[in-house]
Parts: sequence; C-alpha cells; structure tokens
Amino acid sequence: MNSNTNSRRKSRVSSGVSQLDKLLGSLYIGDNVVWHDDSGSLASIFCLNFIQSSLAQKKPLIYMNFDRSPRNLLEKLGAFSASPALTIIDCFSGGKGSNSPIFLRFYDDVKDLGCQILRVKDPRKIEEVMDVLYDQVHANEPEDVRLVFESLTGMQELWGGEDKIIQFYAHSCPRLYELNTLAYWILEKKAHSPRLRAQINQIAQVVVELSIKRGTSSLTIIKSEKRDLGNINKPMSYWTRDMTVTFDEERKGTGGIDLGFRLKELRSRRGFSQTDLAKLVGVTPSTISQIESNLIYPSLPALLKMTEVLMVDISSFFQDKPGAKRRIVFPESEGTDIRIQGFDEGSLRARRLAPIDLDLRAEPYLLEILPEKSLSSHFFVHKGEEVGYMLSGELQLKVDTETYTVREGDLLYLSSDIPNQWRNTGSIPARLLWLKIRN
Repeated sequence: MNSNTNSRRKSRVSSGVSQLDKLLGSLYIGDNVVWHDDSGSLASIFCLNFIQSSLAQKKPLIYMNFDRSPRNLLEKLGAFSASPALTIIDCFSGGKGSNSPIFLRFYDDVKDLGCQILRVKDPRKIEEVMDVLYDQVHANEPEDVRLVFESLTGMQELWGGEDKIIQFYAHSCPRLYELNTLAYWILEKKAHSPRLRAQINQIAQVVVELSIKRGTSSLTIIKSEKRDLGNINKPMSYWTRDMTVTFDEERKGTGGIDLGFRLKELRSRRGFSQTDLAKLVGVTPSTISQIESNLIYPSLPALLKMTEVLMVDISSFFQDKPGAKRRIVFPESEGTDIRIQGFDEGSLRARRLAPIDLDLRAEPYLLEILPEKSLSSHFFVHKGEEVGYMLSGELQLKVDTETYTVREGDLLYLSSDIPNQWRNTGSIPARLLWLKIRN
C-alpha cells in the first residue's frame, strides 16, 4: 500500500453511533461496509445514523434505491431529504416499479425538494446504473463522498442472479475505494447463498452481521480490516430508541463516562441537529460529531455552553438527573420548547412537557399545528408505539392512501402505521397531547 493510501486511511469517519465506532476501531475513508441483515429491517437504524452524521458535516451522500418508491423513501428519510447534500438514485420506478404511472406520477407532483433525485430509466441494465452513479453523479462530487446501497438483495431480484451481483460488487468496491468514498451495502442474509456472502466478505473492508433472537437484537463484527480488535465474531446485544442505539455494555456500565452518547441523547431530545447545536455553541458541526463519537472531548467553556443551550445541569452529561425518578410532580416551567427537524415554527410548534434530562419510557409532548398548514411527513422518526389525544381543533391525516379526520376529544394510536401527511384545514390551531412510547 503506497504512502498516499496510508495517508487516506488515517481519515476517520463516524458511523453516527459512538459505541459502534469504538467496536469497529472507527471507520475510514475507503471502507466498504457490508451489513448482513438477518431480518431485513435491522440495518435501517444504523443507515439513518450514518446519513445524519454525514449530512450534518455537509458531506455529499448518494443513496442507491432499489426497493422503495421515491415517495416512500422520502418518508423514511424524513427531514434528511431536505438536505442539498443528498442525491437519491431511483432504480425502483423503472425496475420493480415497472415504470407504472402510479410511481412516475411522483415526478410530476414533487416540488421544492431539498435533495436531488435522479431516475434510472432502465435499471435492469447494469451499465445504465453504473453510468448514472459514476459518470453523472460521482464524477461531479469532491472526494469523501458517502454512499448507501439499498440493497444488494434488491439488485439481485432485479438483475436475476448472484453472478451479476458479484460482478457489480467486485467492480464497484475497488473503484469506490480508489475514489476516496465510504459506502454502506445492505443485504438480507437469508436471501443469498453462502458462496455469495463469502465472496462479498472477502472484498469488503468491514463486515457486520445483525440478527434478532427471542426479541433481542445483536451485532457481530465479522471483519474490520487492518484494525486490531478483540471482539471479532463476538455477538453484542443492543437496543434502539428513536435514533439512538445502545449496547448492553453501555447499559451495564463499566465505570467510564460516555459523554458523546449522552450529548447525542440530550441534543436529540431538544430537537437540534448537530449543525444547530454547533451554531449555538460556537463550534463547527464536525466538532459536535467528533464529540458524540468520543473522538475528542469538549473544552470546559464549550461544555458549559452546551448545558445552557440544552437547558440541563452539567451533571446530566454524566448521569441521570439526581432524584428525578423519585419525583411525582414536575412544574410546567420544567418543560422545554423543542425543534422538530424538517418543520418550521410557522407550521408546527412543539414542547416537551418533561425535563430534557429526564429519561422516560413514555415521552409527553404538546404539539400545535397552525391553521391552514400541512406537514408532508410525521413528526418523529420513532420505533415504538405513539398515542395522541386531540385537545382542540381538527386535523386530517393520511396513512398511505387513506385519509382520516381527527376532532377534539379523539384518541390516536400508532404502532407500525406512520402518517405521511398532517393537515389543519381549520381556522384555529390544532393542539395534540402526544406520547412517544419506548419499546
């Protein structure tokens, strides 16, 4: 490996999950990271954290989409789709979508997206996919491009055979390495032969397996090239809450302090992106990202400014709020106005009714959608149940193609269904008491 390659490999990149960075020995520019997903849904939270971290640093991110309609993907990405640093390559509409008018209508209806969406007219032709990816998109981007391929399984279903997948992957990985990128590749483990998985693992720099047994999710690092790790092939249990991934080792505690994890948790509750917090504290988004990844520690003035901005005690960065679990009544003054990413205060206002540094299984919010305003996605990116009670006003919500009307006194319950639109058609604010319930 030449000196230029060695220099490049020293450029560390956060996965967006600080404990994962520790377990992997960090990620580096040039890495191809393969996720073997046992259930087909476990890799999503790791991808979203990677996307959030990359876009917060304004790094160009290319999302190769084979399995979802563009509209469905935008709903999954939520506020991230507003970033001009994001480019979506749509291989679904002309692939599994068979150029159906119901999917192509999206391009007539969509307006003012922050991200760019490019449609591959015939993604069944591998050369056409590669042309859009490398010649039209990647050639125009600087180095340090991030990519998400969703998914190798979807490619195989479209292209009809493992040999074509291996050919595409074997050509792309070295090329992406030389182009100074970092790529996530997702595949459903059970949908592929051991031969294909072995060949993919051989080429990749990082390989991770995700599985779930008896309700417990686990992560196993199969390969982390040129890192001296002691946890290879050792399953590690983890759990998720909203955008936060926590490993059992973190929950048990070892006497150490994971300040980065705690900062990310408190920032997310306040509704700030890394860029938002950086501006308010007076540092760069990259600094916040590195603190949350535990690559660096903040200066004392910066830490004190964070407590002021997040409206918490400094002890909240190191432990739960003293005595909070024994309290029964919390004054109204301890609630906090929060920002929900992707929505401006002219459309949606939100207040967390519990203190930011109070860890609850059910998080209470007061939400207010202003008159004659529409929201093009749901309030939260959340895995778990949600319950809402209509305090005043009237709302229409759309779930897939069904429209529902919610009036004062009505109760809403969401488990797996996520609204793709909220609309206040009245002349007064619509007020909701909302609970996010942790799994």
